[in-house]
Amino acid sequence: MDTQQTGEGGGGREFQRVADELRGRMTDGTYPLRSFLPSQRDLAEELGVSRDTVQRALRELANEGWVESRQGSGSRVIKTQRIQSSAAKATRSRHGMTLGPLISEAFEQPEVTLDVYTLTSESLDAHIRLQVERIRGGAITPQHIALRMLLPDVTLPLPYPRVKDDKNDPRLRERLRTITERHTKSLEGLLRDLHTEGLVPFVDVQIRHAPLTPAFKLYLFNGIEALHGLYEVIERKIVLDSGEEVTALDVLGFGATLTHHVKDGDTNSPGTVFVDSMQKWFDSVWHHLSE
Repeated sequence: MDTQQTGEGGGGREFQRVADELRGRMTDGTYPLRSFLPSQRDLAEELGVSRDTVQRALRELANEGWVESRQGSGSRVIKTQRIQSSAAKATRSRHGMTLGPLISEAFEQPEVTLDVYTLTSESLDAHIRLQVERIRGGAITPQHIALRMLLPDVTLPLPYPRVKDDKNDPRLRERLRTITERHTKSLEGLLRDLHTEGLVPFVDVQIRHAPLTPAFKLYLFNGIEALHGLYEVIERKIVLDSGEEVTALDVLGFGATLTHHVKDGDTNSPGTVFVDSMQKWFDSVWHHLSE
């Protein structure tokens, strides 16, 4: 159990860990739209935290519009990550497409290449953890994993997230930096451990920073598929590690609607043109602007 539910330090990290885990489960389909989350008692027991920590995480998710909580009814999922696609695979599920299955399909190939441009590494970390579990369980056996991730320069004065009424307040920018560092180290460690353990013969993880404010997020899978989504700036409440609640201008990476594009045999088709153009854009920033 966590010993510090509010305040700085362990309690704050545990609260974020629980919120991250629940966001991941809502985006990968573990908790589908309109379903109810497990009880606070069950979540606390499963995740090894106090009910106060679970309650704090649920308050943040409610502020972000992920869940609605009612006395005596629990917390119900009211938002998930949407993917709009014209590809044939989009019709496979009556529930629509989610990011998890697309990443899963990419990792089922012998050679996996993944280029990502994003504000933080939070979403990707959650999905990489699922693929690592599949590899360790023997469900998939990729031989080559190459990840390139572009993040904003840590010295860049980003316009979001920030305190709504005080753009010079540094606390939300510092919070973003901490969250990004935590998830970046996590996914780096997860992938490199696969090589150390002899499960994947070749693993190459490269993370660079560019002097750009991400207005969108981009995933490029194996050179043939692209997911692209614009960040929408919203106003929401954020609970800081100190326990203070602030009104922030922020973007929600997990909740962004993504469009899915696939290359085909026609060099002039919309899917092929989009994937090729985004790959060229990514490569140009990677080689000329990033460090």
